[in-house]
Amino acid sequence: MSETITIGQRIVGRGHPCFVIAEAGVNHNGDAELAHKMIDAAKESGAHAVKFQHFVPEELVSSATPKAEYQAETTGEQGSMIDMVRPLRLSDDEHAQLKQHCDDAGVLYICTPYDFPSADALDHIDTPAYKVASTDTTNIPFLRHLASKGRPVIMSTGMCTMEETTDGVRTLADNGLDGKIAVLHCTTQYPAPFNELNLLVIQTFLKDFGIPVGYSDHTPGVGASPWAVALGACIIEKHFTLDRSMEGPDHRASMEPSELRELVAAIGNVEAALGDGVKRVTESEAANKSVMQKSLVAKRNIAAGSQIAADDLTCKRPATGLPPAMFDEIIGLTAASDIAEDSIITPEMIKRPAGTDD
Repeated sequence: MSETITIGQRIVGRGHPCFVIAEAGVNHNGDAELAHKMIDAAKESGAHAVKFQHFVPEELVSSATPKAEYQAETTGEQGSMIDMVRPLRLSDDEHAQLKQHCDDAGVLYICTPYDFPSADALDHIDTPAYKVASTDTTNIPFLRHLASKGRPVIMSTGMCTMEETTDGVRTLADNGLDGKIAVLHCTTQYPAPFNELNLLVIQTFLKDFGIPVGYSDHTPGVGASPWAVALGACIIEKHFTLDRSMEGPDHRASMEPSELRELVAAIGNVEAALGDGVKRVTESEAANKSVMQKSLVAKRNIAAGSQIAADDLTCKRPATGLPPAMFDEIIGLTAASDIAEDSIITPEMIKRPAGTDD
């Protein structure tokens, strides 16, 4: 396994900037022109990739499948799931045009195929990576088919147990994708309840898989994504729309362009705040160190030649004299000169035994 993968020309993984995916999904409502506008808005908002969905309705859903609960809430209870998704499909040619638009705009095109024909169509247009939706994490034959293409795969894991997730990762790796796999922690509900996010799974995945780990975030607004980055997520996927008030199953749980910009900025702040883990005095702290920390200070007048006792010393700002850490070392030594009360103790005030350094 590898801690990084390469998508297009971008390295994704630990030690590299977080990869932000604007999940356009089906929020184009089946309108290719709207999908193109979403690419431009995502690029302008700072996303690194725009992700769409490609499917053949009859390959995706059986005719009797009811809508998911959140879909019924957002689109009404009438009709089946296949009735809902049919108008949302874009053709192979339209996806090819979206891919070209992304290439021209300098943003990565990524797509979720939901069936074998769609995966083949995306391979034909040279998509830089497949996204596996949580619905297919346990779809072993489909994972084998994707792996046969040799393209990087980002796999969401909502609704899955650890065992199911492990089986999915192993299937991709055993079929030729070792070094080209990333997983996303996910809670498949729209919006996802905060008490069910279980973000520590991100660290479990990092420990157990040793591959890039991200987070597919279904919380409202900027939501939990910055927290996920703080826990080690190097990919953030977030549903994206031009207008949350539009009709469709996913708009209500999606961010608008201004929120996407806010998310990208928040992730940048988290990454800057995380640092490298080495404890040191920072550049901004350096000017405060000598003023805010403390020195050994004479608690009373100390006569030259007298032995210094613990009761002779206290600790006060600033840190321009001997540090408080030397308190025990100074006790029992001799004052080299008269030391006035409230004086900061400096090395020349202390007489050290012969043969010792100042």
